[in-house]
Amino acid sequence: MTLPAINVRPVTVGATFRTQVYRTLKQAIIAMDIYDHPSEVRLDERQLSEQLGVSRTPIREALTLLEQEGFVRLEPRRGIFLVRKTKAEIVEMIVAWAALESMAARLATQRATDADIRGLWDLFSAFDHCDPSEHMREYSDANIAFHKAIIRLSDAKILQEMTENLFIHIRAIRKLTIGQDNRVERSMHDHRAIIAALERRDADEAERLSREHTMGLAEHVASHGDLLDWLERFADPRGRPATVLAGAGAGSWGALRPG
Repeated sequence: MTLPAINVRPVTVGATFRTQVYRTLKQAIIAMDIYDHPSEVRLDERQLSEQLGVSRTPIREALTLLEQEGFVRLEPRRGIFLVRKTKAEIVEMIVAWAALESMAARLATQRATDADIRGLWDLFSAFDHCDPSEHMREYSDANIAFHKAIIRLSDAKILQEMTENLFIHIRAIRKLTIGQDNRVERSMHDHRAIIAALERRDADEAERLSREHTMGLAEHVASHGDLLDWLERFADPRGRPATVLAGAGAGSWGALRPG
């Protein structure tokens, strides 16, 4: 299976190079599917320098900030790796997201415009006359957009910032699990109920439904997410994935995915 490539573009003059490089790298990392393959994802500092059109100094400064935020891990003489979480850590992150998004849903009933809420229906209009399970990539994208929209409609800047560093993991896990255990059908049902509660401006119901929806994901990962600990179980004595497994093919990884 081809490892995901980081998609970055040259930075422009304006803010400091470090700030621009930091923002560019962070957004590119958030957009990657870091759990959809067995091998660790390594970033190449020289390649990033060429892609961004800057020297290595602002890249190293940006990577230091990203390491402090838990996005990357810098290992001397080995490289820069994207950080992936264990199953237990992912479950904790989903629980935290459930608390934040449910509060966002409550705030959205008070702050979002009618047009904003109607716009949530538009995210799923393409599936009104087709089976979303037959269009998994498109539905997965709509699903991610829905959850981001709920956070945005809260109009709470601090809440949005708190969810940002969780998003890389939550997004990847939602994409990985959406096709499992009939989750698409349940997802559609839950989304419709949440939007209806927002339209009624029912803060208690919108908060409850949003929390229960995301906690359902936490329960699913807790029960079926053993693949997230796969690399840990086969780690070398220093706690890192054994290099002999780094080239495991798609078949090996696919066999470890929960049914």
